[in-house]
Amino acid sequence: MTPPGRFTAEEMLAPARTPGEVWSRTVVGEWVQAGTRHSLERFTFRGPEGGGTTVRVGIFAGIHGDEPAGVAAAARLLPRLAANPAPVRGYELAVYPLCNPTGLAAGTRHAASGRDLNREFWLGSREPEVLLLEHEIRAGRFDGIIALHADDETPGLYAFALGAQVTQHVVEPALRAAEQILPRNRHPMIDNFTAENGLIRKGYPGMLCAPPEQSPRPFEIVFETPALADFESQVEANLIFLRTALEQFLQLQAVGQDL
Repeated sequence: MTPPGRFTAEEMLAPARTPGEVWSRTVVGEWVQAGTRHSLERFTFRGPEGGGTTVRVGIFAGIHGDEPAGVAAAARLLPRLAANPAPVRGYELAVYPLCNPTGLAAGTRHAASGRDLNREFWLGSREPEVLLLEHEIRAGRFDGIIALHADDETPGLYAFALGAQVTQHVVEPALRAAEQILPRNRHPMIDNFTAENGLIRKGYPGMLCAPPEQSPRPFEIVFETPALADFESQVEANLIFLRTALEQFLQLQAVGQDL
């Protein structure tokens, strides 16, 4: 695996920051930590018209600073979709490729404050990253939320399927597609959760998700790659998973699944 500190944020985010006709960049907030200014960026990608209601999905990566593959994948997703936008027809994607810039810079799971940001959501946190992301998630009222992670204790891919009942029907084909690149973790217990073929249906308090009051619930997915695997293989597995999940959700909409 590529060491977490090998690539800077600027290098990993470069594909997203390159001007594109179908996506835009917005700095949604800034804060100062130990005398250094940091920012949270949102990249908004609009797919071709789909003939129906626009589907809004938030994609989040780098909430743990020592999981850089998701950051690279989220940034590379935009030019890849620009070259082949068919999988996102009717979508508006809000992509947050780096949710924990201080952690990435230090190569640590936690932010510079020492807090695990993925245990802070909707619990009254004062962490600036969490406050900004909560505002974005609440304002966005996403139809789907996908978070990209890496686990240094898993031998293979797995995912949390939460929120709307349809989520598991989105996740299974996406896991199957990502298995082209890396194996799936099929252990019956993963990360202290009961799992079935790499699919977990429970989450944990404080994880990045839709606000408690949002109804109906969006589909909510946490995709995990094996952090000790080859870095580029993790990036590609993330990209394949994302593309397939988005395609599958549209297919389920088309046949009238209860979302």
